[in-house]
Amino acid sequence: MTLTRREALSTLATVGGEGAVTGALAALGLGPSAHRRPQPLKLAANTGQGASVLVLGAGIAGLVSALELTRAGFKVQVLEARQRVGGRTWTLRDGDRVDYLDGRSQTARLDPGLYFNAGPARIPSQHRTLLDYCSELGVPLEVLVNSSHGAHVRPDLQQPAFTVGQAVNDTRGHLAGLLATAVRRDALDDVLSHEERTRLLAFLQVYGDLSQELAYEGSLRAGHRESQRHPGALPGSLTPVSLDRLLHPELWGALLHSEFPEFSATMFQPVGGMDRITDAFYQRVRDHVQLGAEVRSLRQRDDGVAVTYHDHASGLEQVVRADYLISTVPLPLLARLDTDFSEPVKAALQRVPNGQATKVAWQSPRFWESDYRIYGGLSWVEHPARLLWYPSNDLNTRNGLLVAGYLTSDDAREFGRQPLATQYQASRDAVELLHPGYSQHLRHPLAVSWEQIRFSEGPWLARDRFPALDSALLEKPHGRVYLAGDGLVQSGVGIWQESAANSARHVIGLLAEQVIAQRQAVQAGLCTAPLNRTP
Repeated sequence: MTLTRREALSTLATVGGEGAVTGALAALGLGPSAHRRPQPLKLAANTGQGASVLVLGAGIAGLVSALELTRAGFKVQVLEARQRVGGRTWTLRDGDRVDYLDGRSQTARLDPGLYFNAGPARIPSQHRTLLDYCSELGVPLEVLVNSSHGAHVRPDLQQPAFTVGQAVNDTRGHLAGLLATAVRRDALDDVLSHEERTRLLAFLQVYGDLSQELAYEGSLRAGHRESQRHPGALPGSLTPVSLDRLLHPELWGALLHSEFPEFSATMFQPVGGMDRITDAFYQRVRDHVQLGAEVRSLRQRDDGVAVTYHDHASGLEQVVRADYLISTVPLPLLARLDTDFSEPVKAALQRVPNGQATKVAWQSPRFWESDYRIYGGLSWVEHPARLLWYPSNDLNTRNGLLVAGYLTSDDAREFGRQPLATQYQASRDAVELLHPGYSQHLRHPLAVSWEQIRFSEGPWLARDRFPALDSALLEKPHGRVYLAGDGLVQSGVGIWQESAANSARHVIGLLAEQVIAQRQAVQAGLCTAPLNRTP
């Protein structure tokens, strides 16, 4: 997701949360810190002892649930409404269809080997849970270039573009020069000692690449004094970009983008597409997954749960029962199902908002590499399409997949409502504004507006509009039903696949705790509820 001015400020204000798992599972490694920062699951292979669990949804949260539950001895069945696993982890290749809820449809036309990660496309290095699963499941990774100083920014269409390297280093130089001037004018004497002032001035000279007079006059770091070396290079200049241009609000995202932990180096991507991860999970649990099973209703009894679903293969309504249930259905969609949740839970589900996101991608000769020497990263432009995202896989090959438009929030909603031809043209215009003459090379456009995708209707939960009390309520067990997915059980990881995986691991810990407690109660003669119901 990109960072607009509003989103940058919102991210700066984000803080972590609370929560704990206590009791019988402490010895299993699911102690008080598990809620927000899940510990390695150490469930014994006989923890479940055949207790049955239904899992609704085969996205990341559902697949993690299936894997961990089966190896902990639970009997697991996964119901997935789509004819594929992965949920919003969706990689499009040649021939794949994008069908919208409003009837619009597209078919991907891409050369062999090219792919479009319509959903998540990056894995930050601190997303340890997901990276550990990639290691365990044998999913090869490669470095993703998320920021390139050679990429371009054009925050004001009345002014020419300049490079990200100029934006970063000229801003640093100007600010360092201003601070050095303030120090030399004794403006900070009340907060700095003489020694601190001396050290600060020395630091600012290096940090901002200032002259001996402590003025910013340009820097090789920003590309000044360099001559034009390749066809797409921006003209060399001895003059830094002026501070007033650098303070343009639309530039903040480009300046701050790689400073946030979620977007900073090192970042990864699976070799061959993000769906390599969900495919690897599926190979481990495919015998437990039923595709084309669209859930209609959910009922809970004292001794288990019952789910009615439509089986698209047979065309019949089916009922399946189990001792417990983990739902990874997106919460706004779960709110529309026929359930017997309590009224407070139903009301909280009704208030959960989905986010919005639209991506537009093209197949194109890699002109950004051959003529501009841009290898990965993002270029930014003051335009409805917002940015260009260059691929960092298969460098120096003939064709690549260029994302020319990535919008979120209200901008995405408005953009996605436009006719597809209008979206394609806007995307092409954004390329032309940053790379004049090169939009003619774009081929086979493909747009994905997530609010139009069935069984998702959004790319993530709009966490910033998710009331804290509702979040706390929905993260608790509801009898024998547990809710998991991105946006629940935050671990300081935002709304990524990591959040979905950690949420699943959290509820598995809670479920195991309940199973252990009930088994102990049965052994003590305090209850006789069965634990080994056959689905």
